[in-house]
Amino acid sequence: MTGSTRGIGRAVAEGFADEGATVVILGRQVESASRVQGEIMARGGKAEAYACDVSELTQVQDVVNKVLDKHKRVDILVNNAGLTKDNLLLRMTERDWDEVIRVNLKGVFNCAKVIARSMLKARQGRIINVSSIIGICGNAGQANYAASKAGIIGFTKSIAKEFASRGITANAIAPGYIQTDMTADLKAEAREEMLRRIPLGRLGKVEDIVGVCLFLASSEAAYITGQTIVVDGGLTI
Repeated sequence: MTGSTRGIGRAVAEGFADEGATVVILGRQVESASRVQGEIMARGGKAEAYACDVSELTQVQDVVNKVLDKHKRVDILVNNAGLTKDNLLLRMTERDWDEVIRVNLKGVFNCAKVIARSMLKARQGRIINVSSIIGICGNAGQANYAASKAGIIGFTKSIAKEFASRGITANAIAPGYIQTDMTADLKAEAREEMLRRIPLGRLGKVEDIVGVCLFLASSEAAYITGQTIVVDGGLTI
């Protein structure tokens, strides 16, 4: 589970642990990952923590090798790591573009590429990639983020076709505006405008994403692959 030290990723990690999974928490800082690990274990769950920059292929390979040495297999991969470096295109630096693409999109490539090897051998597995409605609709000031999240959707469709014959499914989730630390900083006017655009009249909760992740990882979703599940309260209707 990448990007699982806060927000949606943390909630998803807790959700899988509550269902009995051994959750492997990856974060850039081992302290943050270890903190989530401790909280999951305090609730009776099973978790392990590793420091890993998912944009670096060698780091991903090292961590996955450690996990496979210990557990022999990885059943579910949730790619959630991501960041934003927002600015209007003419003000966006090359560095801001490269960093967002490197973490958000290349990180998904790195993790799927490395972990898929063991899934192919086992002839089973679930890959769940967290995209965004911004990757579907775009957003002014987020050309880099939109490109990375749209890329995840195309990437997911492609690997779904590659891996289907080996019993591996790959799907994406596109969250809308979810109540996290990021949306908590919105000004009141911006928040009200956002709520007016959402038919269900509220921001999403992290639990709304957790439920979809658990479903896509379950046997009930065995015949679903290459899809993007939009969880946005109707915003993109």
